[in-house]
Parts: sequence; C-alpha cells; structure tokens
Amino acid sequence: MSGIIGKAFEALYASDDASLDTAASLLAADPGADAELARRGEEFVRTLWGRGWQPADLERTARRELSDEHVRLLAELIRAETAGYERLPHRWRAQLDGLEGPDAGAARPDRFSRATAVLELYRLLVRLPRLDAVGPVPGEALPPAAAGEPRMLTRIRALLAKAEATGYPEEAEALTAKAQELMARHSLDEATLAAGAPSPETPGAIRIGVEPPYEQAKAILLDAVATANHCRAVWNEAYGFSTVVGFEADLDPVELLYTSLLVQGTAAMTRAEAEQRAGGRKRTKSFRQSFFLAYANRLGARLSATSRRVAAEAPTLLPALASREVAVGARTDELFPETRTTRVRAAWDEAGWTDGSSAADRAGLHPNRPRLG
Repeated sequence: MSGIIGKAFEALYASDDASLDTAASLLAADPGADAELARRGEEFVRTLWGRGWQPADLERTARRELSDEHVRLLAELIRAETAGYERLPHRWRAQLDGLEGPDAGAARPDRFSRATAVLELYRLLVRLPRLDAVGPVPGEALPPAAAGEPRMLTRIRALLAKAEATGYPEEAEALTAKAQELMARHSLDEATLAAGAPSPETPGAIRIGVEPPYEQAKAILLDAVATANHCRAVWNEAYGFSTVVGFEADLDPVELLYTSLLVQGTAAMTRAEAEQRAGGRKRTKSFRQSFFLAYANRLGARLSATSRRVAAEAPTLLPALASREVAVGARTDELFPETRTTRVRAAWDEAGWTDGSSAADRAGLHPNRPRLG
C-alpha cells in the first residue's frame, strides 16, 4: 500500500469528519493513487464476502446509510471484484443484475468530492459486522449449475406477474390462489422424493430485503409466507432483511410469493386510502400500519390453511413433511441461537385493520372455496 493511501485510510477508523476531509484532500491531490484506491476497495468487498455478505446486502445497507452516489460507487466495486470469477454462487447473478447502473446524465464530480464519497463508502464497509453465511462465496467450490429455471418456478412467476398486473381483484385472487397451491404441491412432491430415497440435501437459506416503511408488518407477512411453505424466517431489523431458512426447492417460491403479495397489498392499500379520502377522511400513518398488519395476519392464516389442505390429500407423507420441518427448525437454531421476539409497534386504526383484512381475503389462496369471515 502506498504511503498516501495508508495515511488517508487512517480516517476510516476515526470518528470525526475533519480527518475524512484531510484524507480526501490527500487523495484528490495525487491521481497516481487512484488505481490503488480502487484495488483496496475491491479487497474490502472481497473480505465482506467471506464475512457472510452478498451483493444485495451491501447495496441495501449503502442505500439505507448513504447516498445514491455511494450506491453507484459500490456497484462499480462489486462488478469489478466479481468479474474475475469463472462462476458465481446461485442467485448472485440476479443480485448483480439488480445493482445500480451508472448515471449517464450526472456531471462528473471533482476529485475532492469523489475521494470524499469513496472514503465514506469504505468507512461503512470496514465497520460492517460478520453475518451468518447463507451460501458459498466466490472462489469456493460450487455445486453443478442448474440448466435453466425449474418449470414449476416459471409457472409460479407467470401466475404472480399476471396477478400483479390485472385490475380485477377476482382475477388476482384466482391467480394467486393457483400459485400458492402449486407451491404447496411442489413441496409435497419434494417430500415424496425424500421419503422414497432420502437425499443428503440439508436446509439452506436466503436473505430477503424487508424495507421501510412499515417494515415490521412486512416482516410478519414474510414470516407467514415462509411458515406456510415449510420454512422459517428470522428478521434483522438493523440491516433491513429477513433470513429465510428452508430446503432449496421452497426458498425461491417463498421469495416470489412474498414479493407479489407485497405488491398486491400496496395496491390494495392505495385503493383503500382513495376510498377513505373520498369519504372525507385524511390518510394517516396509523391507517397504513394497521392495514399492513391486518393484511399480514389474515394472509398468514389463509396460507397455512391452503398448505394443510394440500398436505391432507396425501396423509402418508405427513411424517416426511414433519421430518423436513424439524430439519429446518434445527438449521434455524444453528444459524440463530439467540433470536428474540419483538413487540408489534403500531398505532391502532380500526378502518385500516378492517380494510387490510378485506384485502387479504380478496388475495384469495384457494379458489372455489368460501372466503374467511
């Protein structure tokens, strides 16, 4: 490491911004340090892969803590660091594709401003804690690459996309219902295979962003989706994500359904607010909080009811399902030995709760059956 870089990096561990300004001045005055500065940034990112972080986790944290300029700088670092690997872990390609792209219309900052932004980003990176690993990191031995997306997952994705796009609640209800039933039957098929020829597969995990506002209600909704599909979810409020633990075949469908229900719930809340305003009532934060909590609470019951109904069609497989859920519970306890419960923090709004419950009923999860009262 050059002397300039070493001197400037002392500011990463200082608590005052004056040190950062001095360090940025040093870097701005020495264009020859740019390559070393970028290389050191890639090293910080590489170190975080080994500490359990993934591209989406880093971008989510940078977006919460810093500015759009920092997020773009981070995306550059991540792309540069991951470009040298022949293969990347499963799900990383989608995370890389989702990174912030360069802002073609933005004016290029002066050297001092850019150096300041780089140091602010690096200061965040060096202070991030270790996370529980949820998969292999670049450079490790990886399982054989799957040939395309499973057909079942493609069908679920298509159904949920149609449910989000339609303007007719009844059609969205039927499409979402079919998607959840496909998920439940697929999980049953996996249990059938495990019962016939037990495999060495063990539960894995993925992280799913749970973003403000109303993140507590969203975490409850994700937990409901995970539980109904034989997974477990653990919320990390500080870093804005939940870790979903489950067998590989269940993880992607859980993320798909959660994301779709969130989109549908937000659209339903917007319609409910419009009706409230038409009735002369101002929209309130308590209305939205109560709406999302009721939506999550009611959907949890309905998702579980659908899974139980499908499982009841094959009672001989109940022991296999129970065994898989025990394995998921054990893996969750292994990853998170010190979880704790959190009290729901929300102002009560009766209209919001009623409308949220109604929206969950309209989301419908098993067609041709009466809705919950």
